[in-house]
Amino acid sequence: MTLSSAPLDSTVWWAHTSSASERLLRLLDRSERERQERFRLQADRDRHLLGRALSRLVLADRTGCAPERVAFELRCRSCEDKARTGAQAPPGVREEPHGKPVPTGAALGWEVSVSHSGEWVVLALARETPVGVDVERVSEARDLAGLAGYALADSEQEAWKAMPEADRTAAFFGYWARKEALLKATGLGLSGGLRRVAVSAPDARARLLSWEGGGGPGAAWLSDLDGGPEYRAALAVLTDREVRLTVHPADRTADLLRG
Repeated sequence: MTLSSAPLDSTVWWAHTSSASERLLRLLDRSERERQERFRLQADRDRHLLGRALSRLVLADRTGCAPERVAFELRCRSCEDKARTGAQAPPGVREEPHGKPVPTGAALGWEVSVSHSGEWVVLALARETPVGVDVERVSEARDLAGLAGYALADSEQEAWKAMPEADRTAAFFGYWARKEALLKATGLGLSGGLRRVAVSAPDARARLLSWEGGGGPGAAWLSDLDGGPEYRAALAVLTDREVRLTVHPADRTADLLRG
């Protein structure tokens, strides 16, 4: 086996919102604490706290440093692309830092992605290879057909409409999770355009089929994750190598959060 064909390791941690605790606030930096205080709903505070705290604890464990030494920069690839073309925000508009968290300092070289929905927070990690993770709670939407028109490529819409009506809601969120995981891995996020990305049908092995326009990855490994029957989740790793995936369930993650 050559080095280029050796499997690439990626790890996923599932965390349940019941693991959120005020003692984890010590792991947040000042800007993260300020953002934490702006959330009005307790559920939003819990998910934000778990995502930031878990990221630091996992990276500290991998790098052998104290969690306080793990730092992040938020980078939005869409904004960076606009800046390179000379585009500017409207006068008087000041955007807060946003985008994908990129480890710096002691954790430089690691790649992370965090997603949350409902009772779950999920973290994905890889070394020097972009990753994106997404989890979506399956919920009845008022205008599912309208959402499908916004999110699904033409080929995906055809396959989706051919499904039994009872299966369409879960399938839609399966499509969405796969596509958003890919967009997050590239750093574009939802601003990259969900319809530009076409993936395999939710009942087939997860694969990236096509990417319209610029900004797409040269290669991508894609896999569904198991968040239970009420959720759809996916992991994208931007590599042409096979990925050796390790998944830590919520009980093991709770042990890490408890220290």
